[in-house]
Amino acid sequence: MNMSTILEIPKLPSSVTLDPPLTDEEFEKLCAANDLVQLERTKEGTIIVNPPTGADSSDGNSEINYQLRAWWKQHRRGTVFESNAGFFLPDGSSLSPDAAYATAEQVGGLTKEDRKHFLRLTPAFVIELLSASDSLAEARRKMESWIANGAKLGWLVDPYSRNVLVYEPGQSVRVEAGDKVAGADPVAGFDLDLAAVWTLYED
Repeated sequence: MNMSTILEIPKLPSSVTLDPPLTDEEFEKLCAANDLVQLERTKEGTIIVNPPTGADSSDGNSEINYQLRAWWKQHRRGTVFESNAGFFLPDGSSLSPDAAYATAEQVGGLTKEDRKHFLRLTPAFVIELLSASDSLAEARRKMESWIANGAKLGWLVDPYSRNVLVYEPGQSVRVEAGDKVAGADPVAGFDLDLAAVWTLYED
């Protein structure tokens, strides 16, 4: 007689609070030791555990980074980052964007040793791509954190509603729902082809 076994899959916590909170060095070592997941840290010291995304989000993120990189290659000033980059922000948090751009002024003084570690800066421009498992409210709070820590422009790309929430310091959040969204300072001249992103989510 065949016996079937039901495997109980444990649910890992989505956040961990340590007392005392980890130092920056300890947190970076924790991330290196747990590279199968992406870890972020709130300004209060809570560690956020982000699982890998599905194939559609990976495809969408690749397209967004491809377009941002292509724009950068036109002038090759500053640095483009993808979702593996970690940043220590002024408020004590540590976040990773899906795509980002730091200006030449921001990265000009970085050494080779600096670049081996999480950077202590807030990219001037950040993009977050909403995944199927993301909470929109949490994603919006993350965008607000980027702006509060010095980002000049942020886009929250929602492929399910097919719109982009645009964040700028001192401005109300606005919604862009066309086939592209146009960049302003610090990425003037960069237009994100949203149609190329949306098509990746079609059945």
